[in-house]
Amino acid sequence: MKVFPTLNIRQGFAVPALGEEGSGGPASQPALDLVHRLLARGVSHLGVVDVDAAHGAGHNRPLIGQILKLCRHSDHPVCVQVAGGIRASDQAQFFVDNGAAWLVVGTILHKSPIVVEQLLARFQKHLTAAIDARGGEVHSSGWTSPVGLSAEALAKRVQGYGFRRLLFVDLPGETLPGLADTHPAPDFGTARRLAEATRMPVLMGGSIRTPAHLESAQGIPGLQGVLVDALLYEQEHAFFRGHASPCA
Repeated sequence: MKVFPTLNIRQGFAVPALGEEGSGGPASQPALDLVHRLLARGVSHLGVVDVDAAHGAGHNRPLIGQILKLCRHSDHPVCVQVAGGIRASDQAQFFVDNGAAWLVVGTILHKSPIVVEQLLARFQKHLTAAIDARGGEVHSSGWTSPVGLSAEALAKRVQGYGFRRLLFVDLPGETLPGLADTHPAPDFGTARRLAEATRMPVLMGGSIRTPAHLESAQGIPGLQGVLVDALLYEQEHAFFRGHASPCA
């Protein structure tokens, strides 16, 4: 099982995932400082999400270039996955040139099929298709709007495009004030169905928040990796034990 401690970067800082700022979780911190500590702990996989680029509010490309350089010059191999606002070939080329192993695209799957074709023509082996879903139903527009498509249907569509790797982003469900479940159970059922429907490598993120979630993920057929918020990953030492895998 590949484990990607994943930095969600906003204005140079690693911030809590999925808008959880102020919820009692770990605090934001400078992204480069966190990367240095993760590399010192020997992580073999790393995820980076440019939150600003994803929201069309600038980007952190030079900083991500620095992170990729650190990983290239690490004393052990590190595979890096980059996501967030990758909507053009020149952006993809920048990350590949700087050593990114995988690039994640999501929004353009719905809005820009021509761009998808262009990216696949040049970067197919690097690309991962992200499927954002809640309860098995695909959402877009900041995860608030269902698009009337099941996760499995979109997975078959992107398989037809030529993608060879999927990322299932398990979106948090709605909770009532005062009744929020701190660690709701991940939707492993959808992850399993995606793997069965496509026979493609599937990664899962968004809801893997405890070591128990990680242990459960290892029993899901076809689920080859998980993304864990890097702030949580560093805070919970149990994530470090027994889940190392070679960079590949």
